[in-house]
Amino acid sequence: MLLEVKARPTSFRFDPKRTALLSVDWQRDFLEAGGYGAALGNDVSVLRKAIEPAKQILSAARKIGLLIIHTREGHLPDLSDCPRTKLARWPKGKRIGDAGPMGRILIRGEPGHEIISDLKPLSGEIIIDKPGKNAFLRTQLEQILIETKIESIIEIGVTTDICGVTTLAGANDLGFDVLAVSDAMASYSLDRHKATLDIITAQGGILGWAAESKDLLAVL
Repeated sequence: MLLEVKARPTSFRFDPKRTALLSVDWQRDFLEAGGYGAALGNDVSVLRKAIEPAKQILSAARKIGLLIIHTREGHLPDLSDCPRTKLARWPKGKRIGDAGPMGRILIRGEPGHEIISDLKPLSGEIIIDKPGKNAFLRTQLEQILIETKIESIIEIGVTTDICGVTTLAGANDLGFDVLAVSDAMASYSLDRHKATLDIITAQGGILGWAAESKDLLAVL
């Protein structure tokens, strides 16, 4: 049975049996006041406004049995999977692998790498650790979606303009229909958040669709 959500540029139709919820990078380093995002001068309260809508979407998705996949951006302790462009772009002390407010910055297993308690994965839910922004890059995400016969993706997460849109564009290129839940995603910049959603839905939905959580929850 197809469900239909009020969205832009057109309604988004999906089969729950062929749909996954992709929960992107809700990590402590990005969202908590003592984390790496705040240390870079960002206002993390802007991101935290998306937590409650995301929490409601996650709960509803679990109740109806959607496949749920969580992602985390981070690297191996020896940085062997970290591209040069990510290592060299920031000053010493703020680079990936350096000591940060919550352990080594963006290193798997460190406190800051973990997903916040409000959106923590349940036992049995899939977690994808990714070395890049795009969750399909050098991960098994595409293969998992193919094996589980997924055709559509509902995306929530942070940040809209970086890991959110690169993952969404990657999914689109691979043939998946993607709905971005606009208020269950966030950027450190409200302007960039809005602009990214406009890009996603431009030209008849060149990358995907966008909907508000209240409209998705009404359907779920």
